[in-house]
Amino acid sequence: MGQLLTGEPVWELHFDENGNLTAPSRASFTGDVAGRGVEDLFVFSHGWGASQDDAAELYEEMFPLIRQAAVGVPGLGRLGFAAIYWPSLWFPPTPATPPPAGGGSLQASGGAAAPLSAGTAAVTGAAIAASLAPGFADPDQQKAVVQLGQLIDQGQDMARTGQPDAAKRELITQISELIRSLAPPGRGEDSGERALLTAGDPADAYQQTAAVFGSTAAGGATQGIGDWFTSAINGAKDSVRVLSYWTMKARAGTIGQTGLGPLLTALRAQSPAIRVHLTGHSFGARLVSFALAGLGSPGQSPVNSLTLLQGAFSHWSFAGATGNPFAAPGGLNGLGNRVHGPLVATFSSFDWAVGTWYPRASFLARQNLQNAGPDQWGGMGADGFQPPAAASTVVMPVTGGLDYGFKAGSFYRIDAAKVICDTTESSFSGAHSDIRKLPVAQLVAAAAAAHD
Repeated sequence: MGQLLTGEPVWELHFDENGNLTAPSRASFTGDVAGRGVEDLFVFSHGWGASQDDAAELYEEMFPLIRQAAVGVPGLGRLGFAAIYWPSLWFPPTPATPPPAGGGSLQASGGAAAPLSAGTAAVTGAAIAASLAPGFADPDQQKAVVQLGQLIDQGQDMARTGQPDAAKRELITQISELIRSLAPPGRGEDSGERALLTAGDPADAYQQTAAVFGSTAAGGATQGIGDWFTSAINGAKDSVRVLSYWTMKARAGTIGQTGLGPLLTALRAQSPAIRVHLTGHSFGARLVSFALAGLGSPGQSPVNSLTLLQGAFSHWSFAGATGNPFAAPGGLNGLGNRVHGPLVATFSSFDWAVGTWYPRASFLARQNLQNAGPDQWGGMGADGFQPPAAASTVVMPVTGGLDYGFKAGSFYRIDAAKVICDTTESSFSGAHSDIRKLPVAQLVAAAAAAHD
């Protein structure tokens, strides 16, 4: 356990990919929190493929800002902070061509290439394997990732030297089998990516994927006797990117439900009056959300606010069946009553990771990528909780503040485009990670203060 310079305690909670708390022990954590007399515990989860050092930097910046925003606020008492560390994995950086102003338009699967590119064609299979393999604890899975990278590079060599089509298709089949072996099981509204990972004709699916991500070879995606193989290899790389999306989403849900949720139930048993405030960024937003599924009954929940910062999971997760394009309730529908305060989700038009690239990972699961209204496979960080009628929309002011008028038990869509707007850090993700700001911390504090 550490502490802020101002004295508030900070705990580091380390989970493995199966949701096991590896450090500290559950008894040590719950006992320490009780011993320090914490009344309001802010629990934060990083997202995307943050290394431990990257996650630590996020917490080192955000916790003092949250403390600054929360100290002295009516309804909040003695503060504590918990930093979640979990094995997220990510694709290596790519030289993406960013979307035009207003965002890139989506096109029907198999249609013309998008006028933007994720930049995937520029990275090697070896670089992809080096980025992804450390995220798997199973040695066999690590070997599979390394082999996958080798096959991708072998394919790029074959495209340059020329090989019979039979050999090329055999290589594509081997790549597909490895991707399938690494893909976790599907889950409802978040399973769109799985349609690509389990496609019956991977050669065709990878060419379509290359078109959707702007990684097609010169001349188009499906060229028959032409350069179809280069497009397929580039699309295979894009498919590994989709694999990383899907693996992180599934893993975040597992850690939240089987790891964090039960830990918070144990915390409440030790400290019945404690108020817990969950905050998650990107896939970490899914982690803290699925903690609600591991809490048991509302009476066992110590959670008093839920703040999702540019969430990278389905915006239909909390929805009922009415108005839901899946014609069924979302995976977290009905679990909002585990939160004794407001449920808040930011969105920004400058978040290219969630708004532009994330939904394209589900292109094979769509009948039409230009469907009207909220996108079936879209993410929280693109437009917040869906359907819009189920949540109030509030604009985050540039100057920040705490006067949001939040009410316990209500959902809020926070248009943060005036604050989460710096796209200079990444040509791929845009402002997705532009959250280390006082107005964002003030949002977290405002949600925390609005409890029963």
